[in-house]
Amino acid sequence: MGATSSLSAVSAREHRELRAHLHWPRYHVAGTTGALLFACASFTPSLLPRSWVLQGVVNGLSASFGYGLGVMLAWLAHRLARRTLAPTTTQRLRVLVAVLGVPLVAWTLWLGQRWQRQVNLLIGEAPPQSYAWVRIPLLTLAVLLTVLAVARVTRRVVRWLTRPLVSMLPRRIAGVAPLLVIVLLIGLNDRLLWRGLLPAADLAFGAVNGMTNHGTVPPRAPELSGSPASLVPWKSLGRQGRDFVTLAPSVPSLSRFTGAPAKQPVRAYVGLKSAPTTSARAALAVRELRRAGGFDRAVLLVATTTGTGWVDPAATASLEYMYGGDTAVVTMQYSDIPSWISFLTDHREAVAAGRQLFNQVYHAWAALPAGHRPKLLVTGSSFGALGSEAAFTSLADVRRRTDGVVWAGTPDSGDLHRYLVQHRRPGTPERLPVYGDGRTVRFVDTAPDLRRPATPWQRPRVVYLQNASDPVVFWSPRLLFDKPTWLFEPRGPDVPASMRWIPVVTFWQVTADLPFALDVPAGHGHNYRDSFSDAWAAVAPPPGWTAADTHRLHAQVTRAVHEPAGGPLPSLSRVTGAAR
Repeated sequence: MGATSSLSAVSAREHRELRAHLHWPRYHVAGTTGALLFACASFTPSLLPRSWVLQGVVNGLSASFGYGLGVMLAWLAHRLARRTLAPTTTQRLRVLVAVLGVPLVAWTLWLGQRWQRQVNLLIGEAPPQSYAWVRIPLLTLAVLLTVLAVARVTRRVVRWLTRPLVSMLPRRIAGVAPLLVIVLLIGLNDRLLWRGLLPAADLAFGAVNGMTNHGTVPPRAPELSGSPASLVPWKSLGRQGRDFVTLAPSVPSLSRFTGAPAKQPVRAYVGLKSAPTTSARAALAVRELRRAGGFDRAVLLVATTTGTGWVDPAATASLEYMYGGDTAVVTMQYSDIPSWISFLTDHREAVAAGRQLFNQVYHAWAALPAGHRPKLLVTGSSFGALGSEAAFTSLADVRRRTDGVVWAGTPDSGDLHRYLVQHRRPGTPERLPVYGDGRTVRFVDTAPDLRRPATPWQRPRVVYLQNASDPVVFWSPRLLFDKPTWLFEPRGPDVPASMRWIPVVTFWQVTADLPFALDVPAGHGHNYRDSFSDAWAAVAPPPGWTAADTHRLHAQVTRAVHEPAGGPLPSLSRVTGAAR
Protein backbone atom coordinates (compact mmCIF):
# COMPACT_ATOMS: atom_id res chain seq x y z
CA MET A 1 0.00 0.00 0.00
CA GLY A 2 2.88 2.34 0.91
CA ALA A 3 4.64 1.46 -2.35
CA THR A 4 1.50 2.32 -4.31
CA SER A 5 1.20 5.70 -2.58
CA SER A 6 4.87 6.38 -3.23
CA LEU A 7 4.47 5.52 -6.92
CA SER A 8 1.40 7.77 -7.15
CA ALA A 9 3.31 10.65 -5.61
CA VAL A 10 6.21 10.14 -8.02
CA SER A 11 3.80 9.94 -10.97
CA ALA A 12 2.05 13.14 -9.90
CA ARG A 13 5.39 14.92 -9.46
CA GLU A 14 6.58 13.77 -12.90
CA HIS A 15 3.31 14.97 -14.41
CA ARG A 16 3.76 18.43 -12.84
CA GLU A 17 7.38 18.59 -13.99
CA LEU A 18 6.42 17.57 -17.51
CA ARG A 19 3.64 20.17 -17.57
CA ALA A 20 6.03 22.85 -16.34
CA HIS A 21 8.64 21.82 -18.89
CA LEU A 22 6.16 21.95 -21.78
CA HIS A 23 4.55 25.18 -20.44
CA TRP A 24 1.08 23.78 -20.93
CA PRO A 25 -1.39 26.63 -20.32
CA ARG A 26 -3.99 26.37 -17.60
CA TYR A 27 -7.10 28.41 -18.20
CA HIS A 28 -8.79 30.22 -15.35
CA VAL A 29 -12.28 29.03 -14.42
CA ALA A 30 -13.66 32.54 -13.93
CA GLY A 31 -11.92 33.70 -17.10
CA THR A 32 -13.36 30.80 -19.10
CA THR A 33 -16.83 31.59 -17.73
CA GLY A 34 -16.49 35.24 -18.74
CA ALA A 35 -15.24 34.27 -22.19
CA LEU A 36 -18.16 31.90 -22.66
CA LEU A 37 -20.76 34.48 -21.63
CA PHE A 38 -19.30 37.27 -23.78
CA ALA A 39 -18.89 34.98 -26.78
CA CYS A 40 -22.52 33.91 -26.54
CA ALA A 41 -23.64 37.52 -26.11
CA SER A 42 -21.81 38.38 -29.35
CA PHE A 43 -24.31 36.34 -31.34
CA THR A 44 -26.84 39.12 -30.82
CA PRO A 45 -27.40 41.11 -34.05
CA SER A 46 -25.76 44.36 -35.07
CA LEU A 47 -26.65 47.00 -37.66
CA LEU A 48 -25.60 44.89 -40.65
CA PRO A 49 -25.55 41.16 -41.42
CA ARG A 50 -22.32 39.29 -40.70
CA SER A 51 -20.66 36.36 -42.41
CA TRP A 52 -19.59 33.39 -40.32
CA VAL A 53 -15.96 34.57 -40.51
CA LEU A 54 -16.78 38.04 -39.23
CA GLN A 55 -19.05 36.57 -36.56
CA GLY A 56 -16.23 34.31 -35.38
CA VAL A 57 -13.77 37.20 -35.13
CA VAL A 58 -16.27 39.35 -33.20
CA ASN A 59 -17.01 36.45 -30.86
CA GLY A 60 -13.29 35.81 -30.31
CA LEU A 61 -12.51 39.44 -29.45
CA SER A 62 -15.49 39.70 -27.12
CA ALA A 63 -14.57 36.39 -25.50
CA SER A 64 -11.05 37.69 -24.92
CA PHE A 65 -12.42 40.67 -23.03
CA GLY A 66 -14.74 38.39 -21.07
CA TYR A 67 -11.81 36.17 -20.11
CA GLY A 68 -9.80 39.12 -18.84
CA LEU A 69 -12.79 40.49 -16.94
CA GLY A 70 -13.43 37.11 -15.31
CA VAL A 71 -9.82 36.77 -14.20
CA MET A 72 -9.82 40.30 -12.80
CA LEU A 73 -13.03 39.77 -10.83
CA ALA A 74 -11.74 36.47 -9.44
CA TRP A 75 -8.49 38.16 -8.38
CA LEU A 76 -10.44 40.95 -6.71
CA ALA A 77 -12.64 38.45 -4.87
CA HIS A 78 -9.56 36.56 -3.71
CA ARG A 79 -7.96 39.76 -2.40
CA LEU A 80 -11.09 40.71 -0.50
CA ALA A 81 -11.93 37.28 0.90
CA ARG A 82 -8.28 36.22 1.36
CA ARG A 83 -9.26 32.66 0.52
CA THR A 84 -8.38 30.29 -2.32
CA LEU A 85 -10.67 27.63 -3.75
CA ALA A 86 -9.68 24.07 -3.09
CA PRO A 87 -8.29 22.15 -6.11
CA THR A 88 -11.26 19.75 -6.05
CA THR A 89 -13.70 22.67 -6.09
CA THR A 90 -11.85 24.26 -8.98
CA GLN A 91 -11.95 20.98 -10.90
CA ARG A 92 -15.68 20.60 -10.30
CA LEU A 93 -16.27 24.13 -11.53
CA ARG A 94 -14.31 23.35 -14.70
CA VAL A 95 -16.49 20.34 -15.33
CA LEU A 96 -19.64 22.38 -14.64
CA VAL A 97 -18.57 25.13 -17.07
CA ALA A 98 -17.86 22.51 -19.73
CA VAL A 99 -21.17 20.70 -19.20
CA LEU A 100 -23.25 23.89 -19.26
CA GLY A 101 -21.16 25.61 -21.92
CA VAL A 102 -21.80 23.14 -24.72
CA PRO A 103 -25.62 23.48 -24.78
CA LEU A 104 -25.33 27.23 -24.16
CA VAL A 105 -23.10 27.67 -27.23
CA ALA A 106 -25.39 25.45 -29.31
CA TRP A 107 -28.46 27.42 -28.26
CA THR A 108 -26.93 30.86 -28.94
CA LEU A 109 -25.53 29.57 -32.25
CA TRP A 110 -29.05 28.63 -33.28
CA LEU A 111 -30.42 31.98 -32.08
CA GLY A 112 -27.61 33.87 -33.81
CA GLN A 113 -28.42 32.23 -37.12
CA ARG A 114 -32.07 33.26 -36.77
CA TRP A 115 -31.10 36.84 -35.85
CA GLN A 116 -28.77 37.12 -38.83
CA ARG A 117 -31.53 35.87 -41.09
CA GLN A 118 -33.76 38.67 -39.80
CA VAL A 119 -31.07 41.29 -40.46
CA ASN A 120 -30.55 40.01 -44.01
CA LEU A 121 -34.26 40.19 -44.73
CA LEU A 122 -34.50 43.73 -43.32
CA ILE A 123 -32.01 45.03 -45.89
CA GLY A 124 -33.41 42.91 -48.72
CA GLU A 125 -30.67 40.29 -48.98
CA ALA A 126 -30.94 36.52 -49.14
CA PRO A 127 -29.96 34.87 -45.83
CA PRO A 128 -26.67 32.93 -45.81
CA GLN A 129 -26.49 29.15 -45.78
CA SER A 130 -27.00 27.88 -42.27
CA TYR A 131 -24.42 25.08 -42.30
CA ALA A 132 -21.53 27.59 -42.48
CA TRP A 133 -22.30 28.72 -38.94
CA VAL A 134 -21.05 25.49 -37.38
CA ARG A 135 -17.52 26.79 -38.07
CA ILE A 136 -17.98 29.83 -35.85
CA PRO A 137 -17.07 28.15 -32.51
CA LEU A 138 -13.77 26.91 -33.98
CA LEU A 139 -12.84 30.36 -35.27
CA THR A 140 -13.91 31.95 -31.99
CA LEU A 141 -11.65 29.59 -30.09
CA ALA A 142 -8.74 30.28 -32.44
CA VAL A 143 -9.07 34.06 -31.97
CA LEU A 144 -9.42 33.70 -28.21
CA LEU A 145 -6.36 31.46 -27.87
CA THR A 146 -4.31 33.82 -30.04
CA VAL A 147 -5.23 36.83 -27.90
CA LEU A 148 -4.50 34.90 -24.70
CA ALA A 149 -1.13 33.78 -26.06
CA VAL A 150 -0.19 37.37 -26.84
CA ALA A 151 -1.37 38.47 -23.38
CA ARG A 152 0.72 35.78 -21.69
CA VAL A 153 3.82 36.69 -23.65
CA THR A 154 3.25 40.34 -22.74
CA ARG A 155 2.89 39.39 -19.08
CA ARG A 156 6.21 37.52 -19.15
CA VAL A 157 7.91 40.45 -20.82
CA VAL A 158 6.53 42.80 -18.16
CA ARG A 159 7.75 40.51 -15.37
CA TRP A 160 11.17 40.25 -16.95
CA LEU A 161 11.43 44.01 -17.37
CA THR A 162 10.20 44.81 -13.86
CA ARG A 163 12.47 42.33 -12.08
CA PRO A 164 15.40 44.82 -11.80
CA LEU A 165 13.03 47.62 -10.76
CA VAL A 166 11.42 45.55 -8.01
CA SER A 167 14.81 44.80 -6.43
CA MET A 168 15.90 48.45 -6.54
CA LEU A 169 12.72 50.25 -5.49
CA PRO A 170 11.15 50.47 -2.02
CA ARG A 171 8.42 47.92 -1.38
CA ARG A 172 5.58 50.45 -1.59
CA ILE A 173 6.77 51.78 -4.92
CA ALA A 174 7.83 48.44 -6.35
CA GLY A 175 4.19 47.42 -6.57
CA VAL A 176 3.55 49.96 -9.32
CA ALA A 177 6.60 48.94 -11.36
CA PRO A 178 4.59 46.59 -13.64
CA LEU A 179 2.10 49.39 -14.25
CA LEU A 180 4.91 51.73 -15.32
CA VAL A 181 6.27 49.12 -17.71
CA ILE A 182 2.81 48.49 -19.18
CA VAL A 183 2.41 52.25 -19.81
CA LEU A 184 5.78 52.25 -21.57
CA LEU A 185 4.76 49.25 -23.67
CA ILE A 186 1.51 50.96 -24.65
CA GLY A 187 3.49 54.01 -25.70
CA LEU A 188 5.84 51.80 -27.68
CA ASN A 189 2.92 50.08 -29.37
CA ASP A 190 1.48 53.48 -30.27
CA ARG A 191 4.81 54.47 -31.84
CA LEU A 192 4.91 51.22 -33.74
CA LEU A 193 1.37 51.80 -34.96
CA TRP A 194 2.03 55.24 -36.35
CA ARG A 195 5.61 54.72 -37.53
CA GLY A 196 5.37 51.11 -38.54
CA LEU A 197 1.93 49.71 -39.23
CA LEU A 198 0.38 52.75 -40.90
CA PRO A 199 3.34 53.31 -43.23
CA ALA A 200 3.17 49.61 -44.05
CA ALA A 201 -0.54 49.99 -44.87
CA ASP A 202 0.27 53.07 -46.90
CA LEU A 203 2.87 51.09 -48.84
CA ALA A 204 0.44 48.24 -49.52
CA PHE A 205 -2.49 50.43 -50.54
CA GLY A 206 -0.14 52.76 -52.39
CA ALA A 207 0.61 49.89 -54.74
CA VAL A 208 -3.13 49.46 -55.31
CA ASN A 209 -3.45 53.20 -55.88
CA GLY A 210 -0.90 52.96 -58.68
CA MET A 211 -2.93 50.40 -60.59
CA THR A 212 -5.33 51.15 -63.44
CA ASN A 213 -8.53 49.15 -63.65
CA HIS A 214 -9.22 47.15 -66.76
CA GLY A 215 -10.95 49.21 -69.43
CA THR A 216 -9.96 52.57 -67.94
CA VAL A 217 -8.17 54.71 -70.54
CA PRO A 218 -7.02 58.36 -70.55
CA PRO A 219 -9.80 60.78 -71.57
CA ARG A 220 -9.52 62.96 -74.66
CA ALA A 221 -11.96 65.72 -73.66
CA PRO A 222 -10.07 68.79 -72.39
CA GLU A 223 -12.68 69.29 -69.66
CA LEU A 224 -11.38 66.18 -67.86
CA SER A 225 -8.21 65.87 -65.80
CA GLY A 226 -5.66 63.46 -67.18
CA SER A 227 -6.42 64.48 -70.77
CA PRO A 228 -3.68 65.78 -73.09
CA ALA A 229 -4.75 69.36 -72.24
CA SER A 230 -4.75 68.76 -68.48
CA LEU A 231 -2.29 70.22 -65.96
CA VAL A 232 -2.55 66.93 -64.04
CA PRO A 233 -0.74 63.95 -65.60
CA TRP A 234 -2.82 60.82 -66.09
CA LYS A 235 -0.38 58.64 -64.15
CA SER A 236 -0.55 60.91 -61.09
CA LEU A 237 -4.32 60.64 -60.68
CA GLY A 238 -4.32 57.34 -58.81
CA ARG A 239 -6.69 54.44 -59.36
CA GLN A 240 -9.80 56.19 -58.04
CA GLY A 241 -8.97 59.42 -59.84
CA ARG A 242 -8.59 57.68 -63.17
CA ASP A 243 -11.97 56.02 -62.66
CA PHE A 244 -13.52 59.33 -61.63
CA VAL A 245 -12.62 61.23 -64.81
CA THR A 246 -13.40 58.37 -67.19
CA LEU A 247 -16.83 57.62 -65.68
CA ALA A 248 -18.19 61.10 -66.39
CA PRO A 249 -21.52 60.94 -68.25
CA SER A 250 -21.21 61.31 -72.00
CA VAL A 251 -22.69 64.28 -73.85
CA PRO A 252 -25.14 62.06 -75.82
CA SER A 253 -26.49 60.47 -72.63
CA LEU A 254 -26.93 63.89 -71.03
CA SER A 255 -28.72 65.20 -74.12
CA ARG A 256 -31.08 62.23 -74.17
CA PHE A 257 -32.02 62.90 -70.56
CA THR A 258 -32.57 66.67 -70.87
CA GLY A 259 -33.94 66.65 -74.42
CA ALA A 260 -31.65 69.56 -75.28
CA PRO A 261 -28.01 70.06 -76.33
CA ALA A 262 -25.69 69.20 -73.44
CA LYS A 263 -22.13 70.06 -72.45
CA GLN A 264 -19.18 67.90 -71.51
CA PRO A 265 -19.07 68.06 -67.68
CA VAL A 266 -15.87 69.40 -66.13
CA ARG A 267 -14.20 66.98 -63.74
CA ALA A 268 -11.02 68.36 -62.15
CA TYR A 269 -9.18 65.77 -60.08
CA VAL A 270 -5.75 66.02 -58.43
CA GLY A 271 -4.13 62.80 -57.24
CA LEU A 272 -1.98 62.14 -54.22
CA LYS A 273 1.12 62.05 -56.44
CA SER A 274 0.15 65.13 -58.45
CA ALA A 275 1.70 67.57 -55.93
CA PRO A 276 3.84 67.12 -52.79
CA THR A 277 1.61 68.70 -50.11
CA THR A 278 -2.08 69.14 -49.30
CA SER A 279 -1.88 72.89 -49.92
CA ALA A 280 -0.08 72.39 -53.24
CA ARG A 281 -2.66 69.83 -54.37
CA ALA A 282 -5.50 72.24 -53.54
CA ALA A 283 -3.78 75.04 -55.47
CA LEU A 284 -3.26 72.72 -58.45
CA ALA A 285 -6.93 71.72 -58.29
CA VAL A 286 -7.97 75.39 -58.56
CA ARG A 287 -5.64 75.96 -61.53
CA GLU A 288 -6.93 72.80 -63.21
CA LEU A 289 -10.51 73.88 -62.59
CA ARG A 290 -9.85 77.28 -64.12
CA ARG A 291 -8.06 75.74 -67.12
CA ALA A 292 -11.00 73.43 -67.83
CA GLY A 293 -13.51 76.31 -67.65
CA GLY A 294 -15.07 75.17 -64.39
CA PHE A 295 -15.73 78.70 -63.15
CA ASP A 296 -17.84 79.39 -66.27
CA ARG A 297 -20.38 76.63 -65.57
CA ALA A 298 -23.81 77.00 -63.97
CA VAL A 299 -22.85 74.80 -61.01
CA LEU A 300 -19.52 74.25 -59.27
CA LEU A 301 -19.37 71.29 -56.89
CA VAL A 302 -16.53 70.95 -54.36
CA ALA A 303 -16.31 67.27 -53.43
CA THR A 304 -14.07 65.86 -50.72
CA THR A 305 -12.97 62.28 -51.34
CA THR A 306 -12.86 59.33 -48.98
CA GLY A 307 -9.57 57.80 -47.84
CA THR A 308 -8.64 56.14 -51.13
CA GLY A 309 -9.68 59.13 -53.25
CA TRP A 310 -13.16 57.84 -54.09
CA VAL A 311 -16.15 60.08 -54.83
CA ASP A 312 -19.61 58.53 -54.82
CA PRO A 313 -20.57 58.48 -58.54
CA ALA A 314 -24.21 59.20 -57.69
CA ALA A 315 -23.24 62.43 -55.90
CA THR A 316 -21.75 63.91 -59.06
CA ALA A 317 -23.86 62.25 -61.77
CA SER A 318 -27.09 63.56 -60.21
CA LEU A 319 -26.04 67.18 -60.70
CA GLU A 320 -24.54 66.52 -64.13
CA TYR A 321 -27.79 65.07 -65.44
CA MET A 322 -29.89 67.76 -63.75
CA TYR A 323 -27.94 70.55 -65.45
CA GLY A 324 -27.22 68.83 -68.76
CA GLY A 325 -23.48 68.81 -68.12
CA ASP A 326 -23.29 72.55 -67.38
CA THR A 327 -21.39 71.61 -64.24
CA ALA A 328 -17.90 71.40 -62.80
CA VAL A 329 -16.69 69.07 -60.07
CA VAL A 330 -13.37 69.65 -58.35
CA THR A 331 -11.76 67.26 -55.89
CA MET A 332 -8.41 65.91 -54.78
CA GLN A 333 -6.94 62.84 -53.13
CA TYR A 334 -5.31 63.14 -49.71
CA SER A 335 -4.58 59.47 -48.91
CA ASP A 336 -4.55 55.99 -50.36
CA ILE A 337 -5.55 54.19 -47.15
CA PRO A 338 -9.20 53.03 -46.93
CA SER A 339 -11.40 55.26 -44.81
CA TRP A 340 -12.31 52.54 -42.31
CA ILE A 341 -8.63 52.22 -41.33
CA SER A 342 -8.16 55.98 -41.00
CA PHE A 343 -11.53 56.11 -39.24
CA LEU A 344 -10.16 53.97 -36.40
CA THR A 345 -6.80 55.75 -36.23
CA ASP A 346 -6.58 59.35 -37.39
CA HIS A 347 -8.61 61.78 -39.49
CA ARG A 348 -6.33 64.82 -39.59
CA GLU A 349 -5.50 64.35 -43.28
CA ALA A 350 -9.17 64.36 -44.28
CA VAL A 351 -9.82 67.49 -42.23
CA ALA A 352 -6.81 69.32 -43.65
CA ALA A 353 -7.70 68.35 -47.22
CA GLY A 354 -11.34 69.38 -46.84
CA ARG A 355 -10.39 72.78 -45.48
CA GLN A 356 -7.64 73.49 -48.00
CA LEU A 357 -9.67 72.47 -51.03
CA PHE A 358 -12.83 74.38 -50.17
CA ASN A 359 -11.04 77.50 -48.92
CA GLN A 360 -8.85 77.81 -52.01
CA VAL A 361 -11.77 77.17 -54.36
CA TYR A 362 -13.92 79.62 -52.41
CA HIS A 363 -11.31 82.40 -52.62
CA ALA A 364 -11.07 81.95 -56.40
CA TRP A 365 -14.87 81.82 -56.71
CA ALA A 366 -15.38 84.90 -54.51
CA ALA A 367 -12.96 86.90 -56.70
CA LEU A 368 -15.31 86.49 -59.68
CA PRO A 369 -17.84 89.24 -60.49
CA ALA A 370 -20.97 88.73 -58.41
CA GLY A 371 -23.18 88.15 -61.44
CA HIS A 372 -20.82 85.66 -63.06
CA ARG A 373 -20.35 83.11 -60.30
CA PRO A 374 -21.64 79.54 -60.59
CA LYS A 375 -23.71 78.02 -57.81
CA LEU A 376 -21.19 76.84 -55.23
CA LEU A 377 -22.22 73.44 -53.86
CA VAL A 378 -20.47 71.07 -51.48
CA THR A 379 -20.59 67.32 -50.97
CA GLY A 380 -18.72 64.46 -49.34
CA SER A 381 -19.38 60.91 -48.22
CA SER A 382 -18.07 59.20 -45.11
CA PHE A 383 -14.58 60.56 -44.41
CA GLY A 384 -15.19 62.97 -47.27
CA ALA A 385 -18.14 64.42 -45.36
CA LEU A 386 -16.02 64.68 -42.23
CA GLY A 387 -13.27 66.55 -44.09
CA SER A 388 -15.68 68.72 -46.06
CA GLU A 389 -17.59 69.69 -42.93
CA ALA A 390 -14.35 70.82 -41.27
CA ALA A 391 -14.08 73.71 -43.73
CA PHE A 392 -16.91 75.48 -41.88
CA THR A 393 -17.01 76.91 -38.38
CA SER A 394 -20.78 76.79 -37.99
CA LEU A 395 -24.07 76.33 -39.79
CA ALA A 396 -24.15 80.09 -40.35
CA ASP A 397 -20.76 79.81 -42.06
CA VAL A 398 -22.16 77.11 -44.35
CA ARG A 399 -25.07 79.39 -45.29
CA ARG A 400 -22.76 82.34 -45.87
CA ARG A 401 -20.26 80.60 -48.13
CA THR A 402 -22.26 78.00 -50.10
CA ASP A 403 -25.39 77.66 -52.17
CA GLY A 404 -26.20 74.19 -50.84
CA VAL A 405 -24.67 71.09 -49.27
CA VAL A 406 -25.31 67.35 -49.31
CA TRP A 407 -23.26 65.28 -46.87
CA ALA A 408 -23.72 61.51 -46.72
CA GLY A 409 -22.83 59.14 -43.89
CA THR A 410 -21.05 61.75 -41.75
CA PRO A 411 -19.12 60.13 -38.87
CA ASP A 412 -20.04 60.95 -35.30
CA SER A 413 -16.66 62.68 -34.87
CA GLY A 414 -17.67 65.55 -37.19
CA ASP A 415 -17.86 68.70 -35.07
CA LEU A 416 -20.78 70.36 -36.85
CA HIS A 417 -22.69 67.11 -37.19
CA ARG A 418 -22.24 66.32 -33.50
CA TYR A 419 -23.31 69.83 -32.48
CA LEU A 420 -26.50 69.66 -34.54
CA VAL A 421 -27.39 66.23 -33.17
CA GLN A 422 -26.69 67.18 -29.56
CA HIS A 423 -28.75 70.39 -29.86
CA ARG A 424 -31.66 68.81 -31.71
CA ARG A 425 -35.23 69.62 -30.91
CA PRO A 426 -36.37 67.69 -27.80
CA GLY A 427 -38.38 64.61 -28.71
CA THR A 428 -36.70 64.05 -32.08
CA PRO A 429 -34.57 60.90 -32.41
CA GLU A 430 -30.80 60.86 -32.83
CA ARG A 431 -31.08 59.03 -36.15
CA LEU A 432 -33.35 61.77 -37.60
CA PRO A 433 -32.82 64.88 -35.49
CA VAL A 434 -34.54 68.19 -36.16
CA TYR A 435 -32.30 71.17 -35.52
CA GLY A 436 -34.12 74.40 -34.71
CA ASP A 437 -37.21 74.53 -36.86
CA GLY A 438 -35.67 72.76 -39.85
CA ARG A 439 -35.37 75.93 -41.91
CA THR A 440 -31.75 75.27 -42.97
CA VAL A 441 -30.61 71.72 -42.24
CA ARG A 442 -32.46 68.40 -42.52
CA PHE A 443 -31.43 64.85 -41.71
CA VAL A 444 -32.68 62.31 -44.21
CA ASP A 445 -32.99 58.53 -44.29
CA THR A 446 -35.64 58.22 -47.02
CA ALA A 447 -36.95 60.77 -49.54
CA PRO A 448 -40.08 61.72 -47.50
CA ASP A 449 -37.76 62.96 -44.73
CA LEU A 450 -36.84 65.88 -47.00
CA ARG A 451 -40.34 67.25 -46.39
CA ARG A 452 -40.06 67.10 -42.61
CA PRO A 453 -40.63 69.21 -40.60
CA ALA A 454 -43.47 71.08 -42.29
CA THR A 455 -41.89 74.51 -41.73
CA PRO A 456 -40.65 76.38 -44.84
CA TRP A 457 -37.18 75.27 -45.94
CA GLN A 458 -35.03 78.29 -46.73
CA ARG A 459 -32.10 78.47 -49.13
CA PRO A 460 -29.28 77.65 -49.08
CA ARG A 461 -30.21 74.19 -47.85
CA VAL A 462 -28.13 71.58 -46.06
CA VAL A 463 -28.90 67.85 -46.16
CA TYR A 464 -27.34 65.13 -44.04
CA LEU A 465 -28.04 61.72 -45.56
CA GLN A 466 -27.81 59.08 -42.85
CA ASN A 467 -29.30 55.63 -43.01
CA ALA A 468 -30.50 54.22 -39.72
CA SER A 469 -28.29 51.13 -40.25
CA ASP A 470 -25.09 53.04 -41.14
CA PRO A 471 -22.31 52.04 -38.69
CA VAL A 472 -20.11 54.92 -39.91
CA VAL A 473 -22.65 57.42 -38.55
CA PHE A 474 -23.24 55.70 -35.23
CA TRP A 475 -19.83 54.20 -34.37
CA SER A 476 -18.10 55.76 -31.39
CA PRO A 477 -15.66 54.63 -28.66
CA ARG A 478 -18.46 55.49 -26.25
CA LEU A 479 -20.18 52.28 -27.35
CA LEU A 480 -17.74 50.43 -25.11
CA PHE A 481 -19.45 51.41 -21.88
CA ASP A 482 -22.30 53.85 -22.68
CA LYS A 483 -25.65 52.82 -24.07
CA PRO A 484 -26.29 54.87 -27.23
CA THR A 485 -29.41 56.96 -27.53
CA TRP A 486 -30.25 55.55 -30.95
CA LEU A 487 -30.80 52.08 -29.47
CA PHE A 488 -33.55 53.04 -27.03
CA GLU A 489 -35.30 55.62 -29.24
CA PRO A 490 -37.69 54.60 -32.04
CA ARG A 491 -35.51 52.68 -34.51
CA GLY A 492 -35.22 52.85 -38.25
CA PRO A 493 -37.06 50.26 -40.34
CA ASP A 494 -33.86 48.32 -41.12
CA VAL A 495 -32.47 48.17 -37.56
CA PRO A 496 -33.40 44.83 -35.96
CA ALA A 497 -35.64 45.00 -32.90
CA SER A 498 -33.54 42.22 -31.36
CA MET A 499 -30.38 44.36 -31.30
CA ARG A 500 -29.40 45.14 -27.73
CA TRP A 501 -26.56 47.17 -26.25
CA ILE A 502 -24.08 44.99 -24.36
CA PRO A 503 -20.97 46.63 -22.91
CA VAL A 504 -17.87 46.02 -25.06
CA VAL A 505 -19.72 43.48 -27.25
CA THR A 506 -21.76 46.09 -29.14
CA PHE A 507 -18.61 48.14 -29.71
CA TRP A 508 -16.90 45.19 -31.43
CA GLN A 509 -20.01 44.38 -33.41
CA VAL A 510 -20.42 47.88 -34.84
CA THR A 511 -16.65 48.13 -35.41
CA ALA A 512 -16.81 44.92 -37.45
CA ASP A 513 -19.62 46.44 -39.54
CA LEU A 514 -17.41 49.33 -40.73
CA PRO A 515 -15.27 47.67 -43.45
CA PHE A 516 -18.35 46.13 -45.09
CA ALA A 517 -20.79 49.00 -44.69
CA LEU A 518 -20.98 49.60 -48.46
CA ASP A 519 -21.52 45.95 -49.36
CA VAL A 520 -25.28 46.19 -48.82
CA PRO A 521 -28.19 47.28 -51.03
CA ALA A 522 -28.73 51.00 -51.62
CA GLY A 523 -30.60 52.74 -48.82
CA HIS A 524 -28.99 50.62 -46.12
CA GLY A 525 -25.71 50.70 -44.28
CA HIS A 526 -23.30 53.19 -45.84
CA ASN A 527 -24.75 52.91 -49.35
CA TYR A 528 -26.38 56.23 -50.37
CA ARG A 529 -26.35 55.60 -54.12
CA ASP A 530 -30.13 56.05 -54.49
CA SER A 531 -30.40 59.07 -52.17
CA PHE A 532 -28.34 61.76 -53.92
CA SER A 533 -30.78 62.45 -56.76
CA ASP A 534 -33.60 63.30 -54.34
CA ALA A 535 -31.25 65.34 -52.14
CA TRP A 536 -29.81 67.47 -54.94
CA ALA A 537 -33.27 67.97 -56.43
CA ALA A 538 -34.30 69.48 -53.10
CA VAL A 539 -31.11 71.47 -52.49
CA ALA A 540 -30.17 72.91 -55.91
CA PRO A 541 -32.74 72.25 -58.66
CA PRO A 542 -32.42 74.09 -61.98
CA PRO A 543 -35.22 76.49 -63.00
CA GLY A 544 -38.50 74.75 -63.84
CA TRP A 545 -37.56 71.49 -62.14
CA THR A 546 -40.53 69.28 -61.16
CA ALA A 547 -41.23 66.22 -59.03
CA ALA A 548 -41.59 64.21 -62.25
CA ASP A 549 -38.09 65.32 -63.22
CA THR A 550 -36.78 64.07 -59.89
CA HIS A 551 -38.38 60.69 -60.53
CA ARG A 552 -36.76 60.50 -63.98
CA LEU A 553 -33.42 61.61 -62.51
CA HIS A 554 -33.55 58.90 -59.86
CA ALA A 555 -34.10 56.24 -62.51
CA GLN A 556 -31.42 57.69 -64.80
CA VAL A 557 -28.75 57.93 -62.10
CA THR A 558 -29.50 54.41 -60.93
CA ARG A 559 -28.98 53.16 -64.49
CA ALA A 560 -25.91 55.31 -65.00
CA VAL A 561 -24.24 54.12 -61.81
CA HIS A 562 -24.94 50.49 -62.60
CA GLU A 563 -24.38 50.77 -66.35
CA PRO A 564 -22.12 53.67 -67.35
CA ALA A 565 -21.78 54.75 -70.98
CA GLY A 566 -20.47 51.80 -72.95
CA GLY A 567 -22.51 49.17 -71.12
CA PRO A 568 -22.25 47.37 -67.81
CA LEU A 569 -18.99 47.84 -65.95
CA PRO A 570 -17.90 44.50 -64.47
CA SER A 571 -15.57 46.19 -62.02
CA LEU A 572 -18.12 48.69 -60.72
CA SER A 573 -17.72 47.12 -57.29
CA ARG A 574 -14.34 48.79 -57.18
CA VAL A 575 -16.17 52.13 -57.37
CA THR A 576 -18.77 51.39 -54.72
CA GLY A 577 -16.88 48.78 -52.71
CA ALA A 578 -16.30 48.82 -48.97
CA ALA A 579 -12.60 49.65 -48.97
CA ARG A 580 -13.12 53.37 -49.50
